[in-house]
Amino acid sequence: LPLIGHNSYVQAVAITPDGKKAVSGSDDETLKVWDLDTGKELSTLTGHNSYVQAVAITPDGKKAVSGSDDETLKVWDLDTGKELSTLIGHNNSVQAVAITPDGKKAVSASYDNTLKVWDLDTGKKLSTFIAESSMYCCAVSPDGLTVVAGDTSGRVHFLRLEGGNIQ
Repeated sequence: LPLIGHNSYVQAVAITPDGKKAVSGSDDETLKVWDLDTGKELSTLTGHNSYVQAVAITPDGKKAVSGSDDETLKVWDLDTGKELSTLIGHNNSVQAVAITPDGKKAVSASYDNTLKVWDLDTGKKLSTFIAESSMYCCAVSPDGLTVVAGDTSGRVHFLRLEGGNIQ
């Protein structure tokens, strides 16, 4: 069952924890929310000004966080399709985003050689890790204490996450 609606490359997808919805991000600068039972498009999330490279969904399934070539992340309400906030601080493409198991923070990886940690309630940047090359991917461990990230030089970084600070 193909989910048809984007008009350019789909770069990112995520599924809600209940398995009922999917969120896709595309080079058409939008995200779409899909009903996986019917294949129907539920909403289109608009606000990015360039390719959407990454998307992650909070553990409660209520919000999505997207990363874009427009150097921002956006937090979305999946029920209403509305943008809740824009996370500003990167100065190059955001390539990846991961959400902590408690749903309170997001970690983003960017071509600006940084990983950033964000408070999803306030939209504030909590900390930054600077690498020697572009950051390409990131994940948070199930206990929420470790961030693993990959860069374009081939390095994998293992970092501690304590109270919103990357160490």
